[in-house]
Amino acid sequence: MPIRLNHQLREQIFHNSMTFAITYFQDELAELPHLEGPLHWHPDFELASVENSTLEYQVGQQRIVLEPGDSIFVNGNVLHGVKQLEGNQPELMPNIVFSGSVVAPESSIIFQKYIKPIALCDQLPFVVFRHNDRSQDEVNEWLKTIYSRLRRQDDCFELAVQRNLSRVFEYLFRNFERLPKTEVSRIQITAQVRIQKMLSYIYENYSNTVTLEDIARAANISRSEAGRSFHAYMGCSPVDALIQYRLQIAHALLDDKSLTLEEISCACGFHSVRYFNRQFKKKYGCTPHELRRLGK
Repeated sequence: MPIRLNHQLREQIFHNSMTFAITYFQDELAELPHLEGPLHWHPDFELASVENSTLEYQVGQQRIVLEPGDSIFVNGNVLHGVKQLEGNQPELMPNIVFSGSVVAPESSIIFQKYIKPIALCDQLPFVVFRHNDRSQDEVNEWLKTIYSRLRRQDDCFELAVQRNLSRVFEYLFRNFERLPKTEVSRIQITAQVRIQKMLSYIYENYSNTVTLEDIARAANISRSEAGRSFHAYMGCSPVDALIQYRLQIAHALLDDKSLTLEEISCACGFHSVRYFNRQFKKKYGCTPHELRRLGK
């Protein structure tokens, strides 16, 4: 069974309660090496806010810098990832991942009229709410309320969360024509589908022997086209992306003291401990043994 670092490496989000399909996250960056999360996607919407640091959100091929007080809306099924740009203390980055059904049932006129058009808009992969834009102050305040109520889960918190999410979607709907759009060509859509298929293959098969041809075959494209896709979205080759993912998994497994370095190496698809050590040190600046000894 594939090992997952957290919800960000999964295509599906399994909410705590399917009767209220929303999940609240915080402190995720603290669990990720180099305070950086990999590209991922899910069918749900995502809303995230920055409290103290500067983050870079990658959405598709675009990179957006978020400052303290900024928030971002990421549409469903869009490739995205995040990394912290400054500071040694991990950014809290409160965020929610949720289904539009939290606001209204999919069969309802509310969902069909106000939520579905946003979900189906390829030209709206994300919306940024800036802390210094007075017209967006309300949105950032609504998000703070949502996070607070989800943390406390006090009486009627579901109603408060639903009410404030409705306000967010009302804002998006009323300002839809004025929101910055991203022109997305059919070629770009095809490229994203390909990269998603290849990343899925990597995430599901990283512990096995994987070749460049295997990765390319997952998207029914040539090895050279696979290379172009990865360089466009991730700035590296498919094999490098595979190695980086294996290293992220290995980094998390080091917390389990019952596993030997040899077992971790094998579980992550590195069939040579020496090669595993070399790649790990290249990425993290120390060997797995040194990192485990330091307890980081």
